[in-house]
Amino acid sequence: MSNPDHVVLTLPFRGTWLARNSPARRVPSHGTHLFATTYAMDFIAVRGRRTATMRDWRALVSTEPVDRFFAFGQPILAPAAGRVVSVHDGEADHVARRSPLARVPYAVTQAARARGGAGAIAGNHVILELEGRCGYVMLAHLRAGSIRVGAGEAVAAGRELAACGNRRSRQYVHPLSTAVRTGSHRPVRACRRVVRRGPVASGCERSPAPRR
Repeated sequence: MSNPDHVVLTLPFRGTWLARNSPARRVPSHGTHLFATTYAMDFIAVRGRRTATMRDWRALVSTEPVDRFFAFGQPILAPAAGRVVSVHDGEADHVARRSPLARVPYAVTQAARARGGAGAIAGNHVILELEGRCGYVMLAHLRAGSIRVGAGEAVAAGRELAACGNRRSRQYVHPLSTAVRTGSHRPVRACRRVVRRGPVASGCERSPAPRR
């Protein structure tokens, strides 16, 4: 098995997305090494400076329908060639929680979900063994019923695997580093676009921070 210093991946989506909880900011990126999240990355789709089609009173004090967010239902692509080793589907998509008040009930039950294991945290997901057996990638928080591949299936980089769902308190995609989440137990480097704590953009352009 090869042992490179890092795993090079393409980004698992099209368009412009905001990178959050990235290892470019800190390691472990999510504040823990549990569930292979050391180098995990969260992404939020943006258009201009917005993450959703609208913002009303529910964004301030309540939950919101997931289909108002640009990320929901967007194609999630294989970030590298490899083989599907595990698929989990059937978990319902969560409502979105931009409101700090709406996130409180979710936060107080997080420990119980953690006791349920990786599936309870990641929701619907696909795990790929990278070509050359150089590591694994988990793409998590996928839309219920959207997974297009099965265990044992070989996939090329860029192949559509599923659609973005929502299994956490916000509209995130986790291609998981074991990486979005993007996953191997090694640092991840994305090619073709730049990943920062801010929008993902081609070249070295920097876009304004989005409005929630």
